Amino acid sequence: MAILTSILPVPASFGAPKSNPLEISPWLRAVILAAATGMSLAVTIALFRGLTGIAPDHPNIRHFAIALHVATVIPAIPLGGYLLLARKGTARHKQLGKIWVGLMVVTALSALFIRTGGSFSFIHIFVPLTLWSSYKLVATARRGDMKAHRWEILTLYLAALMIPGIFSMALPGRLMNVWLFG
Repeated sequence: MAILTSILPVPASFGAPKSNPLEISPWLRAVILAAATGMSLAVTIALFRGLTGIAPDHPNIRHFAIALHVATVIPAIPLGGYLLLARKGTARHKQLGKIWVGLMVVTALSALFIRTGGSFSFIHIFVPLTLWSSYKLVATARRGDMKAHRWEILTLYLAALMIPGIFSMALPGRLMNVWLFG
């Protein structure tokens, strides 16, 4: 985190309020709420349009890797947002967290089998980021380092889920772009 904070301007209120180290600051909660709500809404609209036939047919959904990728990333968006905003440390949080990490790992691994023109694209950089962050997320929780755990989950959610999600909706020809705007 020291490297990132030396490069990026980070408000002093970043991370946890001093009263509870497991919670995140109000401004970061607002960012997560907006990201989770906006992305969940966009994905829901795209999914509805695609599955009801309102959007043009897209042949990629017939590929197993893409179908698996979509099926695991869609529930990861609202579930991750919920986990970041809900009460931490409960049995429910731990169980849902395990499910979320599993969804993220399957999403990343399935992306390895999705190739444009037979090769990897720039968006595949998020695969190792997701796998490494998932490992670190679990490792920090197991050793009880909740500050590092919080940083890993924020990084994984915002950098490895939201950024590729925005690209998948913005790049013409991609499944979510066609279903949302096509």
